[in-house]
Amino acid sequence: MREYVVNRPEEAAMRRILERERTGPEGAVVRLAWLAGLTREEIAGLTWSQVSFLDDRLELPDRMVPLSPELRTYLWSRYEASGEQTPYVVLSSRAKTPLRPESISRLARQAMDRGGQPQVRLMDLRHDWIIRQLETQDWPTVARISGVEVPALQARFSGYVPERKNTTWQSREPSPQVDEFKLWKVLQAERNTPAGLALWLAWQMGLQAQEIISLTWSQVDFARGLLVLPGRSIPLTSAVRRLLEETQARRAPSDDPHVLLTEHSRNPVDLPRLSRMTRAALIRGGMEHVLLRDLRKDEGRESEDSLILARALELGAVSRGDVMELLGISKTAAYSRLHRLTERKKLVRVGGKYYLPGTVVPPEKHLETIRAYLERAGFAYRQDIVELLHIRPKQCTLVLRHLVQAGELVQQGQKYYLPQDEKRKVE
Repeated sequence: MREYVVNRPEEAAMRRILERERTGPEGAVVRLAWLAGLTREEIAGLTWSQVSFLDDRLELPDRMVPLSPELRTYLWSRYEASGEQTPYVVLSSRAKTPLRPESISRLARQAMDRGGQPQVRLMDLRHDWIIRQLETQDWPTVARISGVEVPALQARFSGYVPERKNTTWQSREPSPQVDEFKLWKVLQAERNTPAGLALWLAWQMGLQAQEIISLTWSQVDFARGLLVLPGRSIPLTSAVRRLLEETQARRAPSDDPHVLLTEHSRNPVDLPRLSRMTRAALIRGGMEHVLLRDLRKDEGRESEDSLILARALELGAVSRGDVMELLGISKTAAYSRLHRLTERKKLVRVGGKYYLPGTVVPPEKHLETIRAYLERAGFAYRQDIVELLHIRPKQCTLVLRHLVQAGELVQQGQKYYLPQDEKRKVE
């Protein structure tokens, strides 16, 4: 079989071309072909709705193409300049209308000619991208992102990648570690903004970007304390419930039913705008390397939650120190995990200990429970209250101290009475 020939461009020449072609449609065409492997038809039809800045990918009809940091930065600048004026990514310079596929090829050829690479055409740029992907990824992965089946890839490009590595893409950066203390400050600072609401929904409720922008008030069930999504329902945390109630109270009857609206035009937020406003909020909070998707770690979060709950079952209760040791995380992160589980009613906090629901009397019922016991028994020792509330002696001491200071109980020696119980004076 005759070897398939790719006229590969020179790296240095491509860098000069990209530097020169920054504003016109030629720059967009060359970048989308060389940095993302798009065909001329895909470039001509590419719309901003297919550019997911949240997930760093191009969402084409038949595949998802990862965005390199370089291409993402370039597309973001174009979107900020004209993304709200037209749905198309590449437009003609004069008429500002979508280009035909043959015009895409012509623009690429002109840019390559000016850059001293006359032998390189648009398809060569796509094929060079494929070869570069094959140098770091396996055949199935490149087939998935390029839209070319494995046998065709091997027939065309085996000669360019003689040493195959049976590994997946190694160049992808791991998600950054989220500094939850900084995030908490961002959430407080952005509390009354659409960006803040989106960040809360991602971080505490685990919603995906599409779920956030699609959420309507009909899916918010305040009576049952749930977000009702297609295929699943999520319990509202106290913080998110309060934020949604405040947001709904500010809405006018004529407003769109979507929960997330733009601040001025009061229109539903789309994915590019969601990315832009949450990114800006995170940057203002000193979290420039964090994306909205990094706040959603459902699998890892569920796994960590399961470990914490299992340890609470094993020990009877867990402390922040227990969680720090269990997960190898900071004090702030441990508190955040425990706070979230408490908000979702997976744990009950008493002092510095966290118990499984049903194994302990919750704090809001302490006085009611103790009062009922004392009305029957007359007085109680600390150990009686320990057994009554099912908490640790140290936590019980703190509970009793607070109740005595508040005037709800009276202590005489080691015994505790209700204030109105005159019999305490005789004992």
